[in-house]
Amino acid sequence: MAIVFQKLLVDFFSTILFLAVYAASGDILIATGVAIAGGIGQFLLARIKRQTLDVMTWASLALVIVLGSATLLTKDPRFVLIKPCIAHFAIGAIMLRKNWMLRYSPEIVRDNIPHLVTAAGYAWAALMFVLGFGVIAFAMTGDVKLWAFYVTVIAIGAKILAFAIQYVIFRVAITRKLRAAASA
Repeated sequence: MAIVFQKLLVDFFSTILFLAVYAASGDILIATGVAIAGGIGQFLLARIKRQTLDVMTWASLALVIVLGSATLLTKDPRFVLIKPCIAHFAIGAIMLRKNWMLRYSPEIVRDNIPHLVTAAGYAWAALMFVLGFGVIAFAMTGDVKLWAFYVTVIAIGAKILAFAIQYVIFRVAITRKLRAAASA
C-alpha cells in the first residue's frame, strides 16, 4: 500500500504542492508559481537521476504548467473556479487508457483480478468526468463558498468513497478466488 501512495505522490506532486501552498497562503498567484516551480523541479530531478516519468506524472505536470500559466496571465477568478474541471476531464481521459491502474496495484491484485482492475480503471475515468461536470455546475452558480464545498468535500469524498468501495470489491474477489483455488 505504501508503494501505491508513493507513486501517487510522485504523479501528483505539483498538484498537491499547489493545494498545500494555496491552503496555507490563500494566494492563488503564489500557489500557482510554487506549483509550477515544483513541477519543473520534479522533472529536472527525474532527468538528473535518469528516471522515466509515467503518463500520469506528465499529465499532472502539464496541467499545472499550462493551467497555472493561464491563471497567472488572466488573474480571472472564474478561470480558477473552472480549472479543476479541466483537470478532472484530462485525468479522466488519461484514465481511459486500458490497464493504467495496474501500475498502482499490488502484485496479489495484478495476479488474481486484472480484469477487475481494468474495469475499475474505466469506472475511475467515469467518476472523473462526472466530478468535472459537477465543478462546472457549481462554478456557474458564482457562489465561491458553494463551489469550494463541492471541490473540497464532495469531490474528495466521492473519490475516498470510490476507493473504499474498490478496496472492498477487490478484497472480496481475491479472497473468493484464493479460497476456490485452495479447495480445488
